[in-house]
Amino acid sequence: MPKIKKIINNPNDCATELLDGLVEAYDGACRKEGRGCIVKTNIPEGKVALLVGGGSGHEPIYHGLVGHNLADGAACGDIFAAPPPDIVLDGTKAVNRGKGVLYLYGNYAGDVMNFDMGAELAADEGIAVKTVLIWDDVCSAPPDRKHDRRGIAGLVPIVKLAGAAAAVVDSLDELERITIKARDNTRSVGVSMSPGSIPATGKPTFEIGEDEIGLGMGIHGEKGVGLIPLGTADDLSPKLLELIFADDLPFNAGDEVVLFVNSLGSTTMMELLIVNRRVKQVLAEKGIKVHDTIIGPLVTCQEMAGFSLSLTKLDDELKRYWDMECSSVCYTKLKS
Repeated sequence: MPKIKKIINNPNDCATELLDGLVEAYDGACRKEGRGCIVKTNIPEGKVALLVGGGSGHEPIYHGLVGHNLADGAACGDIFAAPPPDIVLDGTKAVNRGKGVLYLYGNYAGDVMNFDMGAELAADEGIAVKTVLIWDDVCSAPPDRKHDRRGIAGLVPIVKLAGAAAAVVDSLDELERITIKARDNTRSVGVSMSPGSIPATGKPTFEIGEDEIGLGMGIHGEKGVGLIPLGTADDLSPKLLELIFADDLPFNAGDEVVLFVNSLGSTTMMELLIVNRRVKQVLAEKGIKVHDTIIGPLVTCQEMAGFSLSLTKLDDELKRYWDMECSSVCYTKLKS
């Protein structure tokens, strides 16, 4: 199998150099903290802080979600690797403004272990920390084992809602409550047609047949629930939605949702828009109103081909936070 071409320098420096480039892209609104964190330059005193994080290689998330009414900082690991505890601690200390810090990240074993260690180190320094894990992938475990599910593209609407709440709430407990609601109201499912790669090796993360789709494949190439034949956008989109509808979060006529159609890297905007067309038809048939739509390559796995669908069900409280403006390299929303 040929080596995948990338425009990089030393493959082992990718995570460091992309973070440096990301800080520059913020044009002074963010700074680099320590060896692996990006932090907003202006965090108000007395603010309840939101720290996100995870492995690099999925740009623009997570570290591209630092910004106005979004996360206050992000702890960044190596390519597809969890940030070490010392980097988590650096980020925690940098964003803390005396009201505590909420950790929000995907449910992966390495991230859980390292963020938990970072929280212990923060506690030793008198910083209150709470954690909300993102587990929106309906394919990775059944409803009675939601705690075993992976976090995938649903992290974008969840971080958006948490970031808006963090801008206005007065306590860490309140931010935790709202973030848990956002997490529990979000479901996602994804498919992949071809793999991404690890820059250090230049090799694909998995192999798949030319006429196959990996159903439920994770954003690092983790095994999905199975392989299905490659079909049309109009055939595939309703099947993916049915997996979300069959889960334990009811989506009923009259509900309002945020819809996120995500590219895993190389899937084009043309394809996403064709999928969006069919998804909107299915939702309309069920009487579900789309309050807002996000489309684009925001949760990626290098050049992986594939896409995911995420639905976040809104109530009046979550809609209020959703409609707040926000801005970052990853996602910007004007005030509704």
